[in-house]
Amino acid sequence: MMKIDLLAFAAHPDDVELSASGTLLLHKAQGKTTGIIDLTRGELGSRGNMDLRSEEAQNASAILGIDVRENLGMADGFFEINEASLLKVIEVIRKYRPEIVLAPALSDRHPDHSRAAELVSRACFLSGLVKIESQFGGGAQSAWRPKAVYHYIQDRIEDYDLVIDITPYWEKKMESILAYSSQFHTGKDSSGEPQTPISSKEFMEYLKAKAIAFGRPIQVMYAEAFKVERTPGVHSLFDRSEERRVGKECRS
Repeated sequence: MMKIDLLAFAAHPDDVELSASGTLLLHKAQGKTTGIIDLTRGELGSRGNMDLRSEEAQNASAILGIDVRENLGMADGFFEINEASLLKVIEVIRKYRPEIVLAPALSDRHPDHSRAAELVSRACFLSGLVKIESQFGGGAQSAWRPKAVYHYIQDRIEDYDLVIDITPYWEKKMESILAYSSQFHTGKDSSGEPQTPISSKEFMEYLKAKAIAFGRPIQVMYAEAFKVERTPGVHSLFDRSEERRVGKECRS
């Protein structure tokens, strides 16, 4: 067991790679510990199978250089926000004690995403209550509440509060996505597999266009966007402008 600085949760393997892997790569480069917790194995996916998806997740993890990855084995499409599910997430939060949690989109095309968003958000709060008991490795866990929860933007582009420049990590992000060769267009023959909304070449172009659109407001090439639950604070009004100036100097 190790403490993780930035822990990302996903309803399915590949969700984080699609929407927040650039952010994980950025913070890993800054010396932070990073990890991914998948709630389900994506067993209802139209393409591939559960075992292949697990293998692809391992390959993507190696590309991202994350420190931990776990799958909680909840039922794809059927997990609910109940005591049992909340306790599973609470246990893993208390196990890794993240400073910041990345969670799925609050509203999205796939109903699992928004349900997972609420599940993770509630668990982050409940994990800080000392009277909720949980165990790991046969021992009692102490309460832990992350300092912040940020919801990454997935398929549906709606309102968002902040964007993160991932330009230096764009190619590595795409490499992690293409590790899921059963799910996405890789240029290889996938005859016999059904076509889905994410398996076309056009979907990969959409991912790129979305990242460019997120980057536009802060004048960078590629970015990822997040929605916040609680208003973030800064030490001064110059924090954001100074960060942008330093970022530009580093790339020049």
